[in-house]
Amino acid sequence: MKKSYIEDIGERDSIDSIFLVRDKNMAMAKNGKPYMNLKLMDRSGEVDGRIWDNVDELTTLFNKDDFVHVKGKANVFMGKMQFIVTSITRVAEEQVELADFLPVSAHAPEEMRAEFKSMVAHIADPDYRRILESFGADEEFMHLFTKAPAAKSMHHVYLGGLLEHSLCVARLALDVSARYPQINRDLLVCSALLHDIGKVAELRYARSFDYTDVGKLIGHIVLGVEMLEEKIREWPDFPQHKAMLLKHMLLSHHGQYEYGSPKRPKTLEAVVLNFVDDMDAKINGISLHIEREQLNPSAWTSYHRLFDRYFYAPADELGTGIEQTPPAASESAPPPCAPSIVSKNKPAETNIPPKRTSRYQAPLRTSLGEQLAGATLDLFGSREEGQNDH
Repeated sequence: MKKSYIEDIGERDSIDSIFLVRDKNMAMAKNGKPYMNLKLMDRSGEVDGRIWDNVDELTTLFNKDDFVHVKGKANVFMGKMQFIVTSITRVAEEQVELADFLPVSAHAPEEMRAEFKSMVAHIADPDYRRILESFGADEEFMHLFTKAPAAKSMHHVYLGGLLEHSLCVARLALDVSARYPQINRDLLVCSALLHDIGKVAELRYARSFDYTDVGKLIGHIVLGVEMLEEKIREWPDFPQHKAMLLKHMLLSHHGQYEYGSPKRPKTLEAVVLNFVDDMDAKINGISLHIEREQLNPSAWTSYHRLFDRYFYAPADELGTGIEQTPPAASESAPPPCAPSIVSKNKPAETNIPPKRTSRYQAPLRTSLGEQLAGATLDLFGSREEGQNDH
């Protein structure tokens, strides 16, 4: 059992707990002495770790993705928390609860699945509805869709993040459709729910978040289109015009070629999907960055590498900001697209990653059915990949 979580550790606190090593690398100090940089994580967040002494000896004791028992001291350096590690030993996986180490969406999986089902039921177009119903009835797909994060590093980087992000984008699509009657609402909402489905094969989350081989070689956009085509082939009578529009929505949702989009948006609905997808991803990513820095005494956050900037977030404006009168409660009101991950009191069983082989997690072959006939999911990475993961 973990003694403490990252979110509970303050400046000058002693550290004596177990963490997951998300990253590990050697560096050289100005005086020529080697030291070690670590990224330590649990389900409440992640923190930088530094090992200054006995580096050559300690580096042989553990590797990236190992669980380690860390002793040391917490310290705030340039407005950011870091752990000065004095002792570190590897811990066997059998001795830990995986649920303590992977961040999880604040929204319950069953509630998100119920909202997905409700949105599908309100699609009026029978062709778009049957596509969604087919994915919804595929328990293997829905299991992964509910568990997977939405990205490796930029936004919704927690278990359940993929479905949470898809629902948030669909809610935004409904809002925009209500204000612009020329938009094909059913096409837009259907595409919002399906735009990132390829990530069930692109990402994996065994201990840390990373890309699968098929994710690196093909990517979620093409994988998603292939998954969609596989469903469409089940109905010889499916209108080819609608199939073409759906595929274009998935192919163009990143907006620009430089962001990994095979096509740029060329329908009104595709333009809207690109905007609402990007907006939800950025709001979540920035909010998480600000949320992680509540101990920062400065009005400015630390530098965000992917967004390439600092963010202004005074402590007295964190959270809801200026006090506002909340809207009247409504049974039909959708849940907020909150960036917060679950607290450490969430029941453990919702956090444990699946341990099973899936046809959506397969090695690379020729057709989608073969490609996904057994791939592995797991989810974090380079700037080049991270900046395209929304």
